[in-house]
Amino acid sequence: MRSGTGEVIFDWNQSDVRPPEPQPTGQVELNDESLRDGLQSPSVRQPTLDERAELLRLMARLGIDAASIGMPATGPEAALFAARLAQHAQDLQLPLNLHCAARTVAEDIIPIAQISQATGRAIGVMAFIGTSPIRIYTEGWTENHLVNSVTAAMQFGRRENLQVCIVVEDATRTCPDMLRLITHVALHEGAERICLCDTVGHATPRGTRAIVGYVGEEVLAAHGFESVPIEWHGHNDRGLGLANALAAIEAGVDRVHGTALGMGERCGNTAMDQLLVNLHLSGDTRDLRALPDYCASAAAACERPIPVDYPVVGADAFRTATGVHAAAVAKAEFSGNLRLADRVYSAVPASEVGRSQQIDIGPASGRWNVLHWMRQRGLPADGDVVEDILRLAHRSPRVLTDSELLAMAGARS
Repeated sequence: MRSGTGEVIFDWNQSDVRPPEPQPTGQVELNDESLRDGLQSPSVRQPTLDERAELLRLMARLGIDAASIGMPATGPEAALFAARLAQHAQDLQLPLNLHCAARTVAEDIIPIAQISQATGRAIGVMAFIGTSPIRIYTEGWTENHLVNSVTAAMQFGRRENLQVCIVVEDATRTCPDMLRLITHVALHEGAERICLCDTVGHATPRGTRAIVGYVGEEVLAAHGFESVPIEWHGHNDRGLGLANALAAIEAGVDRVHGTALGMGERCGNTAMDQLLVNLHLSGDTRDLRALPDYCASAAAACERPIPVDYPVVGADAFRTATGVHAAAVAKAEFSGNLRLADRVYSAVPASEVGRSQQIDIGPASGRWNVLHWMRQRGLPADGDVVEDILRLAHRSPRVLTDSELLAMAGARS
């Protein structure tokens, strides 16, 4: 095989496979990779055990179904963290399906089996192997190597009574024949699930639907494996992580992966928080009031500041200082219709994620901004005070602080 790009990358985005039509779905399962994939970001701080345990508890509060507790084969510290997290989940009876990552080699699976046996907690195995032409070419692998590696890993996992998911790394650049081969080998040898990885964030929504549809129909259903669950693991290198996750759900996957705040290698993974919100707005019944705590805990533990304009949990997500926007929100609030106020200038109702609308006063503000601010603080809506505050705001290069506004209101009272 030559090293030209066109011969070492199969492009599902340009394939002839026709994507399936979007289908209505029930509540899809979610898998949180924050404590494994998320911590692979070179820019994050590694959280303490207590911080990891708190994130597990918050995942459970949000109704997330499954969570990675690391890759024990990485080293003694990783194995210790995984064991203690498994014990923590067992002690608290957290309703999470726990799993660990492993290469398709027995040495990686052994410590997972040991943790499961020691804690009495079922621990799944996410056994990954690269299958794309470019990965195979770079590693110098052969088809026999892949088949033998997968066979040995699946057989070992079955002997240890572990639930194993075959993780097809770089699936979105893998040829259909190789996808079918590796999947069938894994399933015949005991794998219970298949995970399609968009490892380098290559996929578009069309490509996502194409590969999910192909695997579901041609690889699984056509060969008697229609009951095997499909998982989707996406990265955000093209900024399409969330769009691809939603496309995968439309195409019929059973479980979707994500990380808090989209943390992960390079440009990160699908953002679990954004995925939760979009599913909620489509009818998902999970309670998202713990979402700000989940994101804040992840940000603090990993020293990953949340940008002010980050969707839903950023400081400015439900905040406005613009006159037209503020007027609409304030009028709705003044009328007593808080539901209307929460939606008139927001696609995401703040109250459903444990937050509230906020109106500030700045250079682009109008009278309603000031009236709203004064009413919230029980101050009389004196016309002269309102005009004085507006004049100060329009001369200011930024939003006024509460102390500045209170000083102005107090000087005129």
